[in-house]
Amino acid sequence: MRWNLKPSPPSEKVQHLAEALKVDDVIAALLIQRGVETFEQARSFFRPSLDDLHDPFLMKDMDRAVERIEAAIAKGENILVFGDYDVDGTTAVSLVSSYLRSYYPNVDTYIPDRYREGYGVSFAGIDYADDNGCTLIIALDCGIKSVDKVAYANDKGIDFIICDHHRPGNVLPEAVAVLDPKREDCTYPYDELCGCGVGFKLVQALAGRRGLTITDLMPYLDLVATAIAADIVPITGENRVLAKFGLDVINASPRPGIKALIQNLKRQVLTISDVVFVIAPRINAAGRIKHGNYAVELLTEFDLTQAEEFAAQIESLNADRKDLDKQITIEALTQIDENSDHDKFTTVVYKESWHKGVIGIVASRLTETYYRPTLVFTKSGDRLAASARSVKDFDIYNALEACAEHLEQFGGHMYAAGLTLLEEQYPLFRDKFEQVVSETIDPELLTPEISIDAEIDLTDITPKFFRLIKQFEPFGPGNMTPVFVTRNLKDTGFGKPIGSDESHLRLFVRQEGQEGFGAIGFGLASKMDLACGGEVFEAAYSIDENVWHGEANLQLRLRDIRCEG
Repeated sequence: MRWNLKPSPPSEKVQHLAEALKVDDVIAALLIQRGVETFEQARSFFRPSLDDLHDPFLMKDMDRAVERIEAAIAKGENILVFGDYDVDGTTAVSLVSSYLRSYYPNVDTYIPDRYREGYGVSFAGIDYADDNGCTLIIALDCGIKSVDKVAYANDKGIDFIICDHHRPGNVLPEAVAVLDPKREDCTYPYDELCGCGVGFKLVQALAGRRGLTITDLMPYLDLVATAIAADIVPITGENRVLAKFGLDVINASPRPGIKALIQNLKRQVLTISDVVFVIAPRINAAGRIKHGNYAVELLTEFDLTQAEEFAAQIESLNADRKDLDKQITIEALTQIDENSDHDKFTTVVYKESWHKGVIGIVASRLTETYYRPTLVFTKSGDRLAASARSVKDFDIYNALEACAEHLEQFGGHMYAAGLTLLEEQYPLFRDKFEQVVSETIDPELLTPEISIDAEIDLTDITPKFFRLIKQFEPFGPGNMTPVFVTRNLKDTGFGKPIGSDESHLRLFVRQEGQEGFGAIGFGLASKMDLACGGEVFEAAYSIDENVWHGEANLQLRLRDIRCEG
């Protein structure tokens, strides 16, 4: 692991903010690292408000989108709400369709089949709209590059409103409205919304025209928070506000579909991490294994008993997903060994029988193992499809763009993308991708990094310090859980490996002459000799609570340990 201690902010800034907020210097420095430098900025950070949300009409084409939807409702047109099959897409479809249906009945939904149609707007979906008399399609979390599909719809007399957050291509589709804060000509103040977030801004605009307030839209924020967590967008700005209040809804009064997914959890308060690792994979499992419609049915069902039945079906699909991704990961790792690909700058693997629904998860697993830009391919119809994952600070979208001559289509973000190509292009693309990455990546990025916020002593860790750290939540990209380093540590002699396979490490550490703390390092049992050999060491860690028999104690969640110096 590569340890990277962030530079300390200027001392005068730290001192000024610490005095203004009446907090210690460490807390002040953590805030400044997150762009919080004034009392007012700190107030917004610690006390997010729905009033901090931007006017949705600041988004390019929002007025045109609202006018077209209002015209459709006035004329009694059929509206089709279309979205991708992942969490962001299905939550967006559930949000927009359930809002429109709250006052207008002629609303249908469509999720493309991952295997027959693939990602994004599809000809089959447009044909479905045409066959069912829909004259307006609202596309969510997709469509920004669907120039040919929108032209096809226009020829059939079907209008499009696109709500997307992916990077546009050189040409925008000829839609009635294209809502995407990443448009170069869009001056909306925040451009990191997820697809469901853009859908929510559309709903906010529509609701405002009907005299509703943001408070009236609170019941929809559980969907938005789920999408923000699952899509790994920065939890800053508007996303921070939406995530915070969405988590409040999830914990206090979630919609029946989400309640059915979480009601057996033994947690008093769910965090963003719980959404990422508990709620999101189950919603995703529907589109991965069966069909994204299962997720929309769950999230738009308002009878709890029926929602529980849908949730049980999805739980079964999620179990199947776990088995598949475990099996395919083993096969992919074997393929890397057989091809002697250990020393490359990239991981590119392919097997035509691999389940398309889990190749993204497998790509993430391989990235964790070899820590380099990774693509996992499978056969999809007469083409190959792949999921791409990257490492910190390397833009895999740009790398794919440099290989565009070999691709049929691609789209995504800096850290995750999808693509398709003709089978004969696979070896050419594989070689080109390796070349592009090898020529553009900083070799240092191929070593996993622990980004450390500050160096502290164990005496700095007090209940008040921890309470303030908790107020930094919700954590996520752009506002990660603070990580600290402490030097001159020793284990008190109680260190031991734990877990069913003894892969984890339990320590009790202290600095000389000071009180100690329990520490847990998941997957760090290999460091036992270093930690328990009697020598001093340094540790990188975050701080959390360990609750045992109803008693809560602060503990160190170890990220890594190493010898001093």
